[in-house]
Amino acid sequence: MDNLTNINVIKDIFERHGFTFSKALGQNFIINPSICPKIAEMGNAKKGFGIIEIGTGVGVLTNELAKRADKVVAVEIDDRLIPILRETLSEYDNVTVINADVMKTDLAAVISEHFEGLEVAVCANLPYYITSPIIMYLLESRLPIRSVTVMVQKEAGVRLCAKPGSRECGAVTAAVNFYAEPKLLFNVSRGSFMPAPNVDSCVIRLDIREKPPVEVTDEKFFFQVVRGAFSQRRKNLANSLSSSLGMEKAAVIGAIRAAGLSENIRPEQLSLQQLADVSEQLYKMGEVK
Repeated sequence: MDNLTNINVIKDIFERHGFTFSKALGQNFIINPSICPKIAEMGNAKKGFGIIEIGTGVGVLTNELAKRADKVVAVEIDDRLIPILRETLSEYDNVTVINADVMKTDLAAVISEHFEGLEVAVCANLPYYITSPIIMYLLESRLPIRSVTVMVQKEAGVRLCAKPGSRECGAVTAAVNFYAEPKLLFNVSRGSFMPAPNVDSCVIRLDIREKPPVEVTDEKFFFQVVRGAFSQRRKNLANSLSSSLGMEKAAVIGAIRAAGLSENIRPEQLSLQQLADVSEQLYKMGEVK
């Protein structure tokens, strides 16, 4: 269905279906007609690919994905949108809509059932309040996907795409860089949505790595150290790890020095390799409980 970014068309659809926006679900639907084609083009929506979309709105992005990809499976939590999507996506026979919470959906089973013989990518306009949990769920699940292309709050996008060792780096930044190569694609103004949010957005793409850029003995332990390192940003690494992990500060300092670093270094100054080195030293010492 065309014109899904036309405010009058959207209002007519909403009125006929008795739909109102849900603040709890963070619903901000795209009304800028130039955005979704760009997301689809840059998000691997093309022949030979199946696309998982998370959150559909009225189906603006879904339409663009369906035009380009072989198959689209859209996961939408709001059951009030399902009858709307039957109308707006009626011309496509390559779209399946699943009414479910993506965080409770077995995406590996979805891929196996719907995308046999296809490469797979994820595209989504994510609600701000659950951006990081969804991204980490996608990455930690180790799904057979090529990329994750998502619209997020601009501040979050800058943080997710930051380089480890930069001021913007945090625990999620380090985790994203462990699993993927992040790239900020383009910015999106708040006026591109209905209702308009209070902040601007951006579109980022995470190209999934075949293997992590650093080797660690125990990934779970590594991420425990990463979370601990960034848990108290105003403190140096030694103090953050000692406090958050319940370790003797002297032992932490020993591990940091053994990794060839200053005991006064701050977490945001560390490269991914240096974080891994500290983690390995702590692991060898058996200090983390």
